[in-house]
Amino acid sequence: MADKSNVNFESIALEQLNLVLGFFPRVDSMIVVILGIDLTMLGVLAAHLPRIPALSPWALLALVPVALISVSLVRLYRAAFPRLDGGAHSLVYFREVAARTEATFVHHFLHQKTGDYTRDVLGQIWRNSQILSLKYDSLKSAFLWLAWAVFPWAMAIAGLEAMAPRT
Repeated sequence: MADKSNVNFESIALEQLNLVLGFFPRVDSMIVVILGIDLTMLGVLAAHLPRIPALSPWALLALVPVALISVSLVRLYRAAFPRLDGGAHSLVYFREVAARTEATFVHHFLHQKTGDYTRDVLGQIWRNSQILSLKYDSLKSAFLWLAWAVFPWAMAIAGLEAMAPRT
C-alpha cells in the first residue's frame, strides 16, 4: 500500500474540483445551442401558420412538434437551473459562503481544523458532480425531445407551405 503521509490531498482535491467545474461550461454551451434550435423551429412554424379562420389539418398537425419542442424547453430549463440544495455549513459552496457576513466567513475559514478544508472541497466535488449529472441528463432529454420533433415539424411546415395561398 502506498504511503499516504506525503500525499497532498488538498491540492489533489482542488484539482479534482476544477476538473468537475470544467465540464459545466460544456453543458451550458449545449443548452444555448438547443435552446436556439427549439426557438427557431417554433418561430418558423408560427410564421407558416395561417390565420385562425383558415386552420387546416396541417395547422393542427403543427401541435405535435409544438408539444415536443415544449417538453424540450422544459428540460432545458431544468438543465439551466438545477436544484442547488446541499452544502450545509460549507466554506466552499457559494450559497453557504454568501449566506454569511464577510467577517464570519473569514473567521470560520481561517479557524478550520486540519483536514476540514479538504473534506469540504471533497464534499463540493461530490455535490457538483450530482448537479452536473442532473444538468447533463436534462440536456440529453431536451435533445431527444427536439430530435423527435424534427420530422413532424418538417411535415407541418411542408403541409402548411403547400396549403398557403399563392400571390
